[in-house]
Amino acid sequence: MRKSTDRILATHAGSLPRTPELLAANAARDADPSDTGGYAELLSDAVADLVLRQQRAGIDIPNDGEYGHAMSAEVDYGAWWSYSFARLSGLTVAETGIWEMEPVRSEPGKPVLTSFGDRRDRGRFREAYTDPSSGITTGAQKVFPKVTGKVEYTGYDAVAGDIRNLKSGLAAAGLEEGFLASLSPGSCSRIANEYYATEEEFIYACADAMREEYKAIIDAGLIVQIDDPSIAENWDQINPEPSVEDYLRFTEIRVEALNYALRGLPEEQIRFHLCWGSWHGPHTTDIEFRHLADTLLKINAGGYSFEAGNVRHEHEWRVWEDTKLPGGKVIIPGVVSHATNVVEHPELVADRIERFARLVGRENVIASTDCGLGGRVHPQIAAAKLEALGEGARLASSRLW
Repeated sequence: MRKSTDRILATHAGSLPRTPELLAANAARDADPSDTGGYAELLSDAVADLVLRQQRAGIDIPNDGEYGHAMSAEVDYGAWWSYSFARLSGLTVAETGIWEMEPVRSEPGKPVLTSFGDRRDRGRFREAYTDPSSGITTGAQKVFPKVTGKVEYTGYDAVAGDIRNLKSGLAAAGLEEGFLASLSPGSCSRIANEYYATEEEFIYACADAMREEYKAIIDAGLIVQIDDPSIAENWDQINPEPSVEDYLRFTEIRVEALNYALRGLPEEQIRFHLCWGSWHGPHTTDIEFRHLADTLLKINAGGYSFEAGNVRHEHEWRVWEDTKLPGGKVIIPGVVSHATNVVEHPELVADRIERFARLVGRENVIASTDCGLGGRVHPQIAAAKLEALGEGARLASSRLW
């Protein structure tokens, strides 16, 4: 993971808006899986064009926009997760969607995940969440699977395609460094389990499976970004609210399973992305970052990406006043948010970057977005936000060096 000694580097959190052609092609493949005519070439060309567009916007460390994680609708908050369903064995279609599952109640000392529809923020703002004119949406609900057999990785051809497309795009743009996103064991295991005897056994099966994808990306010389909202987002999905101590114990197995999956892999090619779920809602029941900072730093990664630009979490930059960043690591704070259509002013972006640089060292900060822009803001707005990010990083660099 490249550090810079003369300027602030810019990247983003992963997902970028798909082109209309890709959306149409993915919709056609949803309707008829055998309809793949010309898809590989279309995808390759789209990634190459996207890498160039990122470079022109001032993004130093680009990716494939997660274009290989199929999205067939303009509004889609779940492709970062649902892509894995086609790359794992042991899954069958569930009879009940994750939003319609029966609520589950936790007890002190025994936190468990409830249904997605029973989230505490959703319960507090029930009218807003159920009002189609409120702007709170995650798009059309997908059919989610359940586990009915042994979970193993089967996506070797798919990840090889992701790697090939990104490396080709990087070469065409004259860039050396890029990243691909991959699902964490903790997030991978948030589906119904009818096969494994215990939750721990299921999570570690996901760790063994997803390790194959991490290795493929790293062996190709790319950076792997571990996407894991479960570390922070699960807090809102435990009802009633648990104690922080119970929650951190509940989360520990997910951290341990991820480190198990990452064992022996070079930290300098691993970055971890933490977020609070990123849907366009109030987020009043998000756990505070100060409770998670030490847990985050237990993860064996070279860089830590987290939300720091939206209005629910921007103030938490102060966590780094009391939290020491280990030597050789970098932070990748979000300084541009996916949660608003307002395009951040580059001066504000630069101010946000400088706050972190003063606390952890300018060479240890890579500027990013809070979360993925794809499927969450309009493509034209997403492009403007990346440009603001690039310009803000340049402005911060001129102040810091």
